[in-house]
Amino acid sequence: MIDATTTTPDPASAVPYQRLDFVLDAEHEAHQPPEIGKGRRRDDVRLLVSVGDAAPVHTRFAALGEFLAAGDLVVVNTSATVPAAVDGRLPDGDPIVLHFSGEMPGGEVLVEVRQPVAGTTAPRFVDAPVDVDLLGAGRVRLHAPFAGSRRLWLASADLAGAPDLPTFLAGHGRPIRYRHVPRDWPIEAYQTVFAREPGSVEMPSAARPFTTELVTDLVGRGIAVAPLLLHTGVSSLEGDERPYPERYRVPRATADAINGTRQNGGRVIATGTTVVRALATVTDDRGVVHPGRGWTEVMVTPDTPVRSVDGLITGWHEPESTHLMMLEAFAGRAALESAYRAALAGGYLWHEFGDSHLIVRADASR
Repeated sequence: MIDATTTTPDPASAVPYQRLDFVLDAEHEAHQPPEIGKGRRRDDVRLLVSVGDAAPVHTRFAALGEFLAAGDLVVVNTSATVPAAVDGRLPDGDPIVLHFSGEMPGGEVLVEVRQPVAGTTAPRFVDAPVDVDLLGAGRVRLHAPFAGSRRLWLASADLAGAPDLPTFLAGHGRPIRYRHVPRDWPIEAYQTVFAREPGSVEMPSAARPFTTELVTDLVGRGIAVAPLLLHTGVSSLEGDERPYPERYRVPRATADAINGTRQNGGRVIATGTTVVRALATVTDDRGVVHPGRGWTEVMVTPDTPVRSVDGLITGWHEPESTHLMMLEAFAGRAALESAYRAALAGGYLWHEFGDSHLIVRADASR
């Protein structure tokens, strides 16, 4: 059992990385859940399949099982999304919105400070520690920027008597929403079919296209599904921001299922970057996965691949997102560039309500 906070060097100094060169415009953004008003299911979104250096294949997410095989294992995140955006007010009366990014190992909370702008929010850069009034629902004290970030603060919170942060947010928050989604949607739109334990402040969105029908299809094909937990914080790291701690738990049964799958020649497919991070934290140098729990700050890069994972189901990431380093660890640079060119040319949609990408390592194809 691994039970510790895992740390990594600052990626700005340890991982030189050339970002993908593309511009994401509004026509490639998903503005609402795909099933709204169209009579479609979640698994009707598009899926681009990248296997090694082969030309990308265009299909629908409902056809996922056609690209896997009996004996493969799909690992999913069972974290449920909490409504983590809470209105507040600075001492000078200016309205702000706090995005709670979860609890830290030492008991503090990590928050992102934003300001209301034209029906959405934008970053609000605060210069010094300050108290934030949550409009009578509690108070938050901003203590210090997290690891030199301009947008993330270490804070302490008086949560109006709530026993924990998820309970407080359930009573006072709303789902985090950015400018590409022009209206609020209920929290149910931000839950996956696997969601069980509240704690993620943004949806583990790679699993959103799964439906009960698709899971049944996978199981019927001899493809197993195994759970783990990682409570994800606010949106993916930008620029050279270092990873922040996120709470995870990998059960022994899941570790055993992964090890058994690989020993029997099957492939392990991670559903989302959250699953990859959790597994990277508990995989040893031999590629063996151990049960574990705690906080992880692991960052997966082309120089630090995860030997226990053969493929990745993910969404489409912005050019400044450090998640692209993780994708390159699976696809390689040339294949990743090819996939993103194909997605842009083909009109694929980005963000949490958008389309999907299945990446399988060349040496893991069957």
